[in-house]
Amino acid sequence: MSSTTDPTDTIRIAFMCVQNAGRSQMSTAFAEHERAERNLGDRVEILTGGTHPADSVHDEVIEVMDEVGIDISDRQPREITLDELRSCEYVATMGCSTLDVGDVGEEVDVRDWALDDPDGQDLDRVREIRDEIERRVGALFEEVEETH
Repeated sequence: MSSTTDPTDTIRIAFMCVQNAGRSQMSTAFAEHERAERNLGDRVEILTGGTHPADSVHDEVIEVMDEVGIDISDRQPREITLDELRSCEYVATMGCSTLDVGDVGEEVDVRDWALDDPDGQDLDRVREIRDEIERRVGALFEEVEETH
């Protein structure tokens, strides 16, 4: 057995945006839920971050996630590095990133989800964004399970 890690052992998925205070935080929370529901804890690693992180997660995002039983009130936006992104199989950007495939390499599957920013939106709109994120994360995990 080789001492190097087989890249098929762990699938790394990153969710990123500029502030890491809304869409990418919701995506990460739903991904953690999917990973647990699908019993993929030993196969899927989830990263999140922003290019210019905010001081805190947006209040309206915390509120609408709490409505679906997911507490993200203790989460802290963080910066994500190109090296971290390059180590991933999948990177989902939220529609606010200038990330280019050339930045991370062609072996990384970069997807721009083009989602509206929930910051400052009314709660009904933030719920719509949340629900769309939940659908997209679920579809991504379906794809991961089918292809890995």
